[in-house]
Amino acid sequence: MTKDLVYVIPAGKYGKEEILNLLTNHPEIKFASLVGIDLAGNDTDEKIPIGLFMEDMENFYDGSAVQTDGSSVVLTGIATLNNAKLDMLADASVNWFVDYNYEHIDEETGKPVGTLRIPAFLVHDGLRVDSRSILAQSMEYIKAEIKALFQNNSKIAGLEHINAADVDDILFTAATELEFWVKTPANKAEVEELSASQVLQEQYWQRTRGNVRTAMEQAILMMAKYGLEPEMGHKEVGGVKAQIDETGHLNHVMEQLEIDWKFSNALQCADNELQARIIVKEAFRANGLEVTFKAKPIIGVAGSGEHTHVGIAAKLKSGKVVNLFSPSDMKQYFLSAIGYGAIMGLLKHYEVINPFISSTNDSLNRLKPGFEAPVCIVTSLGHTPAVPSRNRTILAGLVRDVNNPMATRFEVRSPNPYTNTYIAITAIYMSMLDGIKAAVNSGKTIAELDAELSKEAGQEGFYLETERAYRSEHDVFDDYSAEERNRLFGKPPATVWENMQNIEKYPEKVKTLTIGGSFRPELVKAFVAGALVRWKTELLNRIIPENLGVVKEAVLLHNADCASDLDLSNWDKINALRVGLAKDCLSQKCIFTRIKEAIQAGDYDTASALQIEMSDKVNELKVLYREYKKNMIHC
Repeated sequence: MTKDLVYVIPAGKYGKEEILNLLTNHPEIKFASLVGIDLAGNDTDEKIPIGLFMEDMENFYDGSAVQTDGSSVVLTGIATLNNAKLDMLADASVNWFVDYNYEHIDEETGKPVGTLRIPAFLVHDGLRVDSRSILAQSMEYIKAEIKALFQNNSKIAGLEHINAADVDDILFTAATELEFWVKTPANKAEVEELSASQVLQEQYWQRTRGNVRTAMEQAILMMAKYGLEPEMGHKEVGGVKAQIDETGHLNHVMEQLEIDWKFSNALQCADNELQARIIVKEAFRANGLEVTFKAKPIIGVAGSGEHTHVGIAAKLKSGKVVNLFSPSDMKQYFLSAIGYGAIMGLLKHYEVINPFISSTNDSLNRLKPGFEAPVCIVTSLGHTPAVPSRNRTILAGLVRDVNNPMATRFEVRSPNPYTNTYIAITAIYMSMLDGIKAAVNSGKTIAELDAELSKEAGQEGFYLETERAYRSEHDVFDDYSAEERNRLFGKPPATVWENMQNIEKYPEKVKTLTIGGSFRPELVKAFVAGALVRWKTELLNRIIPENLGVVKEAVLLHNADCASDLDLSNWDKINALRVGLAKDCLSQKCIFTRIKEAIQAGDYDTASALQIEMSDKVNELKVLYREYKKNMIHC
């Protein structure tokens, strides 16, 4: 049934006539869908009969064939109700994927019905306004700027082996690592059980079993068919051991997994990630399992990250490719001037990068101390060039192999599976460009650039901020107090509102992202506005109702005959928390009500502060109530 299916149309391999011939020879492909990405990272999926696509193919390339309602996607303040029309422009520079519905078999061919998913740009009033466009256009700008650096600097520190006149092209390589939780429907594991398993390190890299193993293997094999070149699938730290029911099948599945695949250019990397999520969800659903890509699906247990690897290379006129982060002498130095500039630019501007990486309540729930999630703006290079960094507590780490210069890259550890990878990669590379230009144009040696990155807080630098430190080879959670971390590396935002306020607080840093005209100020403003709408909506309509459910479930369990003094004391504390959270009095309104009123009044500073207080009190309530329940006995 699945033999001779077409899974991918490689970029540049087929012209328009070839695509028409391919579609004619594969009548199981019944639909086409233009895939545009809004500012929240959502993708469009419309079903266009393939015959209509083939008849009007020319217009799909110039954007006149398909229009959509932009007010229904996240383009806040751009596509408004009275000016909502968006044109969709097919992108022929990347791979096109065919998405098959294995539950819908074409009667004529006996094959699953396919939809040709065509990555697209969204155009509003003549300007591109989508996430894919922001990334694609930004990469072109950065490429031109780095080429200009080579033209203006015959030799760059650490890259003395490269003749500037030989540089023909600049290449951007990126890859993401997808973590996710999988479970059997309706099953729920206790937080203590999951936490204990994590502390005991019972799950990481363990052997998968049953339908989890089957789904993992099917997903990896399917990714290969789509040309994603999978490299590894394995269990992550979270999860508990599944149980076997009376039929011999596994149930009570609750596991955290990870799948990795090969790097690509920046735009293809983001497109590949979108396809990988589709493949994973469908493979596990077909095996009766639910998948969530939430950053923190279970509070108190390891969340899911999506570590993002970024690198820059030069293609020489000879055809040779050279990693621009790698120094000419890998044994003596960590990085070239371009490498040092890249990490310094990322760290210096991270306050205005983080809003585009962590734009949801869920994403910030993951970024808490104690779960290997990065909360500090700091890097690690390693103790010596011969000993690579293994520090998992930092924001962005250097990945290198002294014997393989092409492997040098930075791993940014803060993104999560629902981060908008298109905009996150844009912000990362744009900030890196600022640091690269500063490092190269400074004319400083590799040793001087290393000293800049490694400076102590309070020491003045030529580029980095005086009051901050930016490099540590220590465990930033165990070797520093919270106060020390905040002083040295900056205090992390606790809410979406706090994170988005950095866009207003650091206008000069924002200019680093918007220079070049690709990530225009109005697009930054629209992204922030959309994130705040989602923050307020989720806070009022999901988080408060969920927390109200926690309050209502914390009911009195003891009676006068069997209650101990500890039971009475615990219940008094529990009830005080319940009342403070959810019950209004004449003298004092509860936290839930005060949050609602603050949002209605537009007092987001107060709403943000109350959200933090609410989260602390709900977590305290959960812990107290678990202890209270454990102490109950039947009289």
